[in-house]
Order: sequence, then structure tokens, then C-alpha cells
Amino acid sequence: MENEMIIRDAEIGDLPEIVRIYNTTISSRMVTADTEPVTVQSREGWYYDHSPHFRPLWVVEHDGKMCAWLSFQSFYGRPAYEATAELSIYIDSDFRGKGLGRYLLEQAIEKSPLLKIKTLLGFIFGHNEPSLRLFERFGFERWGMLPRVAELDGMERDLVIVGKRIAMS
Repeated sequence: MENEMIIRDAEIGDLPEIVRIYNTTISSRMVTADTEPVTVQSREGWYYDHSPHFRPLWVVEHDGKMCAWLSFQSFYGRPAYEATAELSIYIDSDFRGKGLGRYLLEQAIEKSPLLKIKTLLGFIFGHNEPSLRLFERFGFERWGMLPRVAELDGMERDLVIVGKRIAMS
């Protein structure tokens, strides 16, 4: 499937599809702490926090249809953390379970040195075993756990912090 995929930098016109894909994940209570759909307008500032050469936001297309996106997000917003980025991957429901998450994570790791990123982080709910396994398969280690910090539908959930150091070329 990855041979048929096109990864490119997101454009502002992609934001409605990015938000649509994001919103499809909310009801699962597995990947986001949002409990209600977000709006395109509410995500505009987030979109502009990205830059192709510093903190990219990638979209993935298959047959002209956006099927996933990946963002590199600044961690903690302070200069000392400039070489650290948080990854987020969101996949359209029709494309989940087909290796796209693996492909995107592989691409993010490969491109990190060009972006001057030395550390990648993931913040993953403790009950999201598929995502934890995916990141661990790529050498991410569990660096921390915040017990019961999220409440989803009356259930307290843990947040696991995974990290990986990136070898600089």
C-alpha cells in the first residue's frame, strides 16, 4: 500500500480533511483526550504552528483522497527543547490496520535528523495497546506514565510517554 501513497506537506486547504480524520477518532476514546468534535476554525492556530522545515505537518493521499496525517509538535514551547518533538498520527478509519501508521512512523524517524530533531516523543493512552506496540516496534521506550490523568466517559485513564533518541547524521 505504501507505494501508492503520497506524503506531502499540508496546506491550509487541507485543514477540513485533517479535522475530519481527527474527529473520526474521538468516539473510540483511544487516541485523543477531546471528547467532542473540533472545528476547522479551532485548529487554525495549531496548523500555523507547523512549518515544513521545522515542525512539519504531513498529509497522506491515496488515489487523491486524504487518508492520514502526521504532525511534529514542539514540546513544552521553550528553547532548550527545540531538538525535541512530539509525534501525532491520525488515520482515516478506512485505512487503519493496513500498515500506514508503521510507514508514517518510519518516515518521521528517517526525516528527523534533517529537521534537527534529536528526540521524538509520543503521548499515548495506556489502554491504546496497538499504538504502544507500534511505537515500541520502532525502538521507542516507555519514559514515563501519568496515572489516571484523563477521564473519558467516567473512566480514569493513564497517559504513557514514550521516547526515542535519534542518531544524528
